[in-house]
Amino acid sequence: MELSVFNISGSETGKKVTLSDEVFGIAPNEHAMYLDVKQYLANQRQGTHKSKERAEVSHSTRKIKRQKGTGGARAGSIKSPLFKGGGRIFGPRPRDYSFKLNKKVKTLARQSALASKAQEGVLTVLEDFSFDAPRTKSFVSLLNAFSLSDTKILLVLAEANQNVILSGRNLKKTRIATAEQLTTYNVLNADRVLISEGAVSKIELLFNQ
Repeated sequence: MELSVFNISGSETGKKVTLSDEVFGIAPNEHAMYLDVKQYLANQRQGTHKSKERAEVSHSTRKIKRQKGTGGARAGSIKSPLFKGGGRIFGPRPRDYSFKLNKKVKTLARQSALASKAQEGVLTVLEDFSFDAPRTKSFVSLLNAFSLSDTKILLVLAEANQNVILSGRNLKKTRIATAEQLTTYNVLNADRVLISEGAVSKIELLFNQ
């Protein structure tokens, strides 16, 4: 697949870049993407949720009424989940939601995500660029040049560039990542992917190791 290279003003530079079929030309594997996104979201969970069960509630332990003759059911403790202020039945307990996913599956998922964006025509290649200073206004100008001011975008850089990262981090619908930080979730969550020339080479190198 061959794509034109654009500058940050939104104009074509006249250069072309050929995307590797081994990365950007594969048939997307939806199940691999599902598993990788599921693992990513599971890893974001703290798992610190906790509610008190009947053994943990602070109440009196006396028998609250006599066993027989009341016309109602037996009741031995005010801590019972049946009463207001009692413990919770099968309440949440702290747990670890993370799970193992094979490295080859994660690699296939990222390749599939990039391939799906390329095949949908929402992947744009930018020439390598930087800003003189961190300014959000500069990043907004870049988005406006491609009519993406109200679009969820992912910008992929070859290496971390502080001026670019600081310029775009305040924008709600913008995510910036290096080639090595790329995740299936971030690629699929973006409506448009902007990728620098250097990042294309870096991604192809990483996936072909």
